[in-house]
Amino acid sequence: MSIAPATRLVSSTVRGLATSARRKIGLIPADGIGKEVIPAAQQVIEAVLPSRFSFIHLDCGFEHFQKTGVALPPDTVKQLREECAGALFGSVSSPSHKVAGYSSPIVALRKQLDLYANVRPVASPIGGTGKPIDMVIVRENTECLYIKSERITDTPNGKVAFADRQISEHASRRIGRMAFSLAAQRLAHRRKTAKAGAAAAPPTAKVTIVHKSNVLSITDGLFRESVRASQQDDARFAEVEVEEQLVDSMVYRMFREPEVFDVAVAPNLYGDIISDGAAALVGSLGVVGSANVGDDFVIGEPVHGSAPDIAGRGIANPIASIRSAALLLARIGEPEAAARIDAAVDAVLAKNDLRVLTPDLGGKGTTAGVTDSIIKGL
Repeated sequence: MSIAPATRLVSSTVRGLATSARRKIGLIPADGIGKEVIPAAQQVIEAVLPSRFSFIHLDCGFEHFQKTGVALPPDTVKQLREECAGALFGSVSSPSHKVAGYSSPIVALRKQLDLYANVRPVASPIGGTGKPIDMVIVRENTECLYIKSERITDTPNGKVAFADRQISEHASRRIGRMAFSLAAQRLAHRRKTAKAGAAAAPPTAKVTIVHKSNVLSITDGLFRESVRASQQDDARFAEVEVEEQLVDSMVYRMFREPEVFDVAVAPNLYGDIISDGAAALVGSLGVVGSANVGDDFVIGEPVHGSAPDIAGRGIANPIASIRSAALLLARIGEPEAAARIDAAVDAVLAKNDLRVLTPDLGGKGTTAGVTDSIIKGL
C-alpha cells in the first residue's frame, strides 16, 4: 500500500466549535513533567496563532488528590464544558497499587465528556530516514476492562480476582465510524497531493481491526462485527480497504513492517498497549501526541507518563505535547496552524541535532531548547 507523507492531521472539526465564540483553551498539567511540557505547548500555540486564544489553568491529578482528597474537581469539568473550545492534558502519576478514594482523572474526563476515541498518529518525521511510517491508531476510550469493575473473592485455594469486560455494539460502531472517517480523510488528502501523471500506484486507504476473537469470541467477536458493520454508515467508507489482525500478530507485524499499516482500530486495552509500543517505532514516547475526541469536545494528551525521575530538571521532551496541541488545533478549526506546527516539529527531528534534542532521543538538550527550536521553525 502506498502511504503519502503529511496525512497525520485529524482535521474534522468537533461539532459546533469551528464557529463557536469560545476562544479559550483549558490547560491541565496534572502531575510530574506535565507541568513542564504543557507550558511548552502553550508557547507554541501562542507563537503560531498570536492572541487567538486565551488559556485557563485547571486542577486535577494524583498530586492534587494527595493535597485535597479529590483527583478531578467538579469545577474543572464544569469550566471545560462551559468555557473552553478544547483542552490539553499533561500527565498523571496514578499509582500501580490501590489507593482508597483515588481513580484516574484522565479516565474520568474521557467518560464525563464522552471522549470516546483516543486518536494517536504515529509517523516518522518528513525528511527523516528509515521506513516511512504513517499510521493512526484509534483506541475505543470508554469500555473494555477500563470500566473498572473488579472484585476479589476468598476461596479455599486463596484469593481470586475478577474483572468485568464491557464491549457494546454502540461504542464499537461509533469507534468504527471514527476509524473509517479518518481513513477516508487520509485517502482524500493523498489523492489531492498525488503528483499528476506520476507512475506510482493510485493512493489507497485501509482500516485494520485489532482483536482477539479467536479466544474472546463473544466480546471481541462483537467488536469486530460492529466495526465491520460501521463501514456501511457512509458511502465514503466503501473505498476503504478492511483487514483484521489478532492483537498478538498486530504487535509482531507492527515492529516488522510498520509501513503497511494505515488506520488501526482497537478496543481500549489493546489500543492502549499497541499505541504505546508503536511510539518506539518513531524514537520515543516523548514524540507521540494524541487527541481524546468526542462529538462535542477534544483534549490533546501526550502519550507519555509523568516521569517523576526527571520532573523538575528541565529535560522532558515537549514534542508529544506540542504534537497534541497540533491535533487539538486541527479539531477546533485551525488545521493550517496545526500543519505548521507539525512541519516545524518534523524539521527539528529530521535535523537530529543532539545539542537540541532531549536525552530520551540521545541528545543533551532541554525542554526550553526544543520548544525554542520549534517556534523558530514556524
